[in-house]
Amino acid sequence: MTSWLSLAATAPPPEGGLFDLNATLPLMAVQVVILTFILNKLFFRPIGHAVENREGYVATSRSQAKERLAKVERLEAELKARLRDARQQAQTLIAEAEAEVRQLHREALGAAMAEANAVREAARRDIDKERASAAEVLEQNARDLGDLIVKRLLPA
Repeated sequence: MTSWLSLAATAPPPEGGLFDLNATLPLMAVQVVILTFILNKLFFRPIGHAVENREGYVATSRSQAKERLAKVERLEAELKARLRDARQQAQTLIAEAEAEVRQLHREALGAAMAEANAVREAARRDIDKERASAAEVLEQNARDLGDLIVKRLLPA
């Protein structure tokens, strides 16, 4: 087996050293320029357009999302204000209704008490009339009985 080092040591050195300035260098430069041109036309430019379109779409979507978010925040603030106003109106209506109920209760209670007093006074007057008539009847009966007793006890 021969070693590679021994073959490399015995091989003659290439001509021109590290760079050989023959037709290969300009041919490679032309190939690089053509390859760059082809890659630019076929891959980089369409990809660049796609990236630019995508960036435009993202920027547009982002601005629309910001506008929608601002609109939602405005609507939220408006709805909160409406809700606060509605709650205040409801509380006002409830307070007014409670005051009206209290007033109606007081009026009904006053009317009921007045009616009860009137009925009581009417009953008292009726009782007084009946007492007076009963006293008259009783007095009349007592006189009649007294007269009857006197007539029976004292013969003419």
